[in-house]
Amino acid sequence: MVREGPLSLNEKPSIDAAIASAVSQLQDSSESPRLDAELLLARTLDVQRSYLFAHPNDEMDSAAAERFDNAVVQRADGMPMAYITGIKEFWSMPLIVSPVTLIPRPDTETLIEQALGRIPRNAEWEIADLGTGSGAIALALAKERPLCQLTATDRSEDALAIAAQNARELGIPNIEFVAGNWTEPLAGRAFDVVVSNPPYIASDDPHLMSLRFEPLDALDAGDDGLDAIRNLASTAATILKPSGSFLLEHGDAQEEPVAAILQDNGWQDIGLIRDIEGRPRVTAAIRP
Repeated sequence: MVREGPLSLNEKPSIDAAIASAVSQLQDSSESPRLDAELLLARTLDVQRSYLFAHPNDEMDSAAAERFDNAVVQRADGMPMAYITGIKEFWSMPLIVSPVTLIPRPDTETLIEQALGRIPRNAEWEIADLGTGSGAIALALAKERPLCQLTATDRSEDALAIAAQNARELGIPNIEFVAGNWTEPLAGRAFDVVVSNPPYIASDDPHLMSLRFEPLDALDAGDDGLDAIRNLASTAATILKPSGSFLLEHGDAQEEPVAAILQDNGWQDIGLIRDIEGRPRVTAAIRP
């Protein structure tokens, strides 16, 4: 029977009834209400999703029903699934995420692919990731190039704690996390490659509302969305070796201003890379 509201905390609903209730609550707020309901219930019960299909008539205890209903209410309010479950898959890695970090997007894999294409498999290079957040980019590069040493910065110590936890959980040792704003904590060091996925959304962009659960300072980059990119363009060369590569993710309508900013700051061999859907996504440049 499909229920039209939240579960009663005095009930011991079956798995099927709990899913039906959640689906009815999520119809207007999710593009995949059934999938969301199943994933949330599997997390609540600490079982694989397949268990739900094999045991549709099993009853939930009232405590589990309450936890599940709370999660469904959060999802119905628009909270991303990754924040409710605490996990986001990225580059075949289960990453811990929380509202202090951005949720890693598939678009960012373009940046990783381009960086890997510039780093030989046997390289023992120093690589910096500026504004690491959950550590997604740095961890992917460290995983794929285990002889390299990754250094990841972020001004949020809360975000760095999540990133460090991800490194421990994944067993990736060739990475260090340093607190500080962009290049500032790396002064005096020289890297072979520098990568960054900085904020690049304009302060008045209406899309920010749909991202309201994510940290604003990791999204909002001033009136034109380019403040962080200007900062990086003027400072990244100070921590790069001569002929070192700088790779920068940006918005799909920012390729021309990004290229102009890099050119004004003396970068050479500036090139645009498109993502899998053909949208401008990454700009690469070389330090003279």
